Amino acid sequence: MTEARAPRVVAVVVSYNRRELLERSLLALAAGDRAPDALVVVDNASTDGSGEFLEALDVPFDYELIRLTENTGGAGGFAVGMAAAVTRHRPDLVWIMDDDTVPLSGTLAEALRLWKAYPATDKPAFIASRVAWSDGRDHPMNTMRDRWDAAPADRSFAAANRARVVRSASFVSLFVDADAIRDLGLPVADYFLWNDDFEFTARLARRRLALASLDSVVEHHTKTYDSHTVDVGERFRFEVRNKVWMFFRSPALAPMDKLLYGGSSLRRWAVMVRNSAHPGIVLKAGIAGLCEAVSHAPRPNEEVLAAVLAGAGGLPGVAPSPPQGLHPAEAAARPGTAAQRERALQPERAAFPEFSVLLPVYAGDAAHRVRRAIASVTIDQTIAPSQVVIVRDGPVGEEIEAVLREAESNPDHPADVLRLPAGVGLAGALDAGLERCRHDVVARMDADDVALRERFERQLTLLADGYDIVGSAIAEIGDDESHRFASRPVPVTHREIMAQLDFRTPFNHPSVMYRASAVRAAGGYRGVPDMEDYWLWARMLHRGSRGANVPDVLVLYRVSDGAYARRGGGRMLLAELRLQRHMLASGYLGPLAFGRNVLVRGAYRLVPTRVRRRSYRSAFTELPAAAPQATVGSGEAAG
Repeated sequence: MTEARAPRVVAVVVSYNRRELLERSLLALAAGDRAPDALVVVDNASTDGSGEFLEALDVPFDYELIRLTENTGGAGGFAVGMAAAVTRHRPDLVWIMDDDTVPLSGTLAEALRLWKAYPATDKPAFIASRVAWSDGRDHPMNTMRDRWDAAPADRSFAAANRARVVRSASFVSLFVDADAIRDLGLPVADYFLWNDDFEFTARLARRRLALASLDSVVEHHTKTYDSHTVDVGERFRFEVRNKVWMFFRSPALAPMDKLLYGGSSLRRWAVMVRNSAHPGIVLKAGIAGLCEAVSHAPRPNEEVLAAVLAGAGGLPGVAPSPPQGLHPAEAAARPGTAAQRERALQPERAAFPEFSVLLPVYAGDAAHRVRRAIASVTIDQTIAPSQVVIVRDGPVGEEIEAVLREAESNPDHPADVLRLPAGVGLAGALDAGLERCRHDVVARMDADDVALRERFERQLTLLADGYDIVGSAIAEIGDDESHRFASRPVPVTHREIMAQLDFRTPFNHPSVMYRASAVRAAGGYRGVPDMEDYWLWARMLHRGSRGANVPDVLVLYRVSDGAYARRGGGRMLLAELRLQRHMLASGYLGPLAFGRNVLVRGAYRLVPTRVRRRSYRSAFTELPAAAPQATVGSGEAAG
């Protein structure tokens, strides 16, 4: 496999009237074991000679200086610097820090080691360095809390790589995924003087993994070793205003986050007021901040920074900060960037492993559709399989048998046809076919579906990155392949897949490509007839397999007139109840989730077919885009 290129890191430093500390910080930045590829420094209208020092600065990498005409604080400075970094310096990671931060020799190298440990579709939104004071003690101002609702798999993987899963971080030393900035926006410049880093990092980490490294360490040279409970006097106004903005006008926090962080803030404020030499001043400032927060939302960055950027042509073009004032439920997360990374990281085709296709056929299939399905996974693919295993599940008609003989005699892609003397059902046929597959990587395919041209190439890219099961979105079709009825978005990252697993299947079965060794280790398909795929995914993922989905449509899924009818009735209700009992007994569900699933999913099996079709498509599918070539993801799967 070709080696992936090293991530491009652009450092962003914001400075105001701390020339000596700034010089120490920048010298340490350049002297590290791994230096950044570029540096953007934002001078917040310093008056101590910092601007002149920066004008004459010579560093061994690309360098851009932005001098603002007035002090915009860290919020405005980092918004400007990060926008410049993302739009003008092509970063993979943006390393942001204050001017009183001194990196150690291995700070960047250790962060990159952690970054590279994660596969392409599960890169963290950010990695925070461990922050020490000048005497080596962990700095109380920059202590990050573990994420209370982190998945056990995320915690264990992070711990194995010397990291913790966190919910927010500070700007003292933070490595931010540039795609997260492009997707979710910049810091909110109106959060002058505090909590800009809290709001920004919590917004990025709400729906993505965020980490604190134990080995990427910086020194934070504050004047004193203190915490946020010190008396800040009249500046308490900004603390209260910005916290209230964040709790009620930002999409950064979920309801439970607000409860936890709100209680912590009230407790800290109480300690500050109690210990203040002038509690009346602090309380008055707090009330002023509360009134200001209630009266209006933060202004857009373009408005806040208009004056200081007038001579520079405005804020560089990157996604603005999200609207401040939406309820979190209304501020839907931007689409993930897994597809962008997947395309960007495609290895050489020769590096991909050989793989098998597993395709079951039974008497109810149509011969011409079987022939089309076989062609779509062989001659139509940019990367063809090394083996095609067709499992004939019991006797079939002469037309299908002729297609099978034709496939066996194909000179370029001869099929290995396993003829079972009697029908054993889908689970049994697939388990039998897996035993015939010569390669560990196996692609599933149904006999009446169509694989799009780049399906295998795109899925192999993710398997090469360490995943055990990779699916994709699928689009429903009838007889006409060019006419797509509906599609359904799929969870893309492993974290999203695990979050969905306890309620509905996260993979479209006909689209998956997996490692046969992981399937066998989980016990194969047997166990829950009619729900065999969902039950298999649950066992694989809970045993430690890692999953991902390509968000684009890679398979066209045939939907017959009876497709939705077959999803209901007594047989499917019994299968549903059997699945839920297995999930509960295995510890994959709690009692509340079990009760919810029995009520909701059980009712789905019993409603009339027309209601089932309407409710499913309303809840889980999207209509195709107007352009006929659009491949916006989704599809249909059992469960």
